[in-house]
Amino acid sequence: MNQKTVLRRCVACRKLIDRQQLWRVTRDHQGGVVLDEGMGRSAYLCPNEACLEEALRRKRLQKALRCQVQMSILEVLQNRLNSCNDASSEAI
Repeated sequence: MNQKTVLRRCVACRKLIDRQQLWRVTRDHQGGVVLDEGMGRSAYLCPNEACLEEALRRKRLQKALRCQVQMSILEVLQNRLNSCNDASSEAI
């Protein structure tokens, strides 16, 4: 079977990328924000430092989701980025 690639746009760099390569941040029906799960309004973000910094600086996630994003969610994204960078530096 031929799987169709689903493209999503990063809220920071605005590039169209396969959604499986992006982080998904979702506003759920109760007004909360969750990562990689649930249904509701979603925003996608490239898993790199430049996009995360741009999203934080210009409040791109808040604008895309039309709600406040808790600092804990942003910290989880930063921790994911750090763990990805640690894993890639070990591979070199």
